[in-house]
Amino acid sequence: MRKTPIALILATTSLSSTVLANEVNMRPGLWEMETTSDLLLLVPHIPADQLKNVQDLAKEYGLEMPKIEYGSAISRNCITQEMAAQKTLPNFYQEELGCVSNDAVRNGNRYKISFTCNGPNLKGNGIAEGLITGPQSFSGTTQFIGQAQGMNVNEKADMSWKWIAANCGNVKPL
Repeated sequence: MRKTPIALILATTSLSSTVLANEVNMRPGLWEMETTSDLLLLVPHIPADQLKNVQDLAKEYGLEMPKIEYGSAISRNCITQEMAAQKTLPNFYQEELGCVSNDAVRNGNRYKISFTCNGPNLKGNGIAEGLITGPQSFSGTTQFIGQAQGMNVNEKADMSWKWIAANCGNVKPL
C-alpha cells in the first residue's frame, strides 16, 4: 500500500505536463505545477528508505521529485519556445512509466487526452482534461482506473499550473 502512490505521482505529473505543453499560445518559461489528490495524503507514511528509492528512480528519468505536503505535490517545469509552439502532444516520460496516449483532442482552450498504461508497476486507463485560462495559467484533472504496483486504484487528481518567469534558471526542460 505504501508504494502505490509513487507510480501514480509520476504518471499524473507526466500526463498533466503533456496536456499543458500542447497549447500554442502558452508562454514559454518556468511554470509551477500543483497536483492534489487523496492518494498524495499517504506519502508521509512511506518509509524514508522507500521514498529515497523513489527519488532515485525519478532522477533516472530526469525528474526531480516534487515537494509533497498536505495532499499536494508542487514542482517546477521549464517549457521551451519549441514546446510551447507544438501542435501535437510531445512524448515526455510516459514511455518509461509504460503509458501511451490514445487520443488527444483540442477544442479551443480545452484539452482532453486518454491514455493507457501497461508498465510493470502501472496498468490501467485514464483521462486527463485541462483548460488553458490564459497564456500564464492552466487547470485540469486526471482520472486513472487500474492497478498501481498490483493494487486496484481509482484515483482523481486536480492540477493547476501558473507561469513564474521567462527564464527557467537551473530548471531543465522536460
